[in-house]
Amino acid sequence: MSNSETALLLCKKSDVPEGEAIKIEAHGLELAVYNVENLFYVTDDLCTHGPGSLSEGFLEGHVIECDFHGGCFDVRNGEVVAPPCMIPIKTYEVVEDAENVVIKQP
Repeated sequence: MSNSETALLLCKKSDVPEGEAIKIEAHGLELAVYNVENLFYVTDDLCTHGPGSLSEGFLEGHVIECDFHGGCFDVRNGEVVAPPCMIPIKTYEVVEDAENVVIKQP
């Protein structure tokens, strides 16, 4: 990372069980952190369709299903993969770190 970019520590990798998501409130953000086969992804936690919390949804592979209306997103890029959602979710770039989930500051 360049000097103009800073990293934000979210949690330990061990805090996120394989195949699950957790909610992190840090740095003024509400984020969902996903562990898919020991690769970590981070998105906004709030669904773009309604008040659903994505971290409380159902994660299958790279797809998170919102617990509110059942819309689905790809956690790798935020794209909508099933309605009723129409607007992608924001994703965050995860920085390589051996023990922690760290993102580039948005």
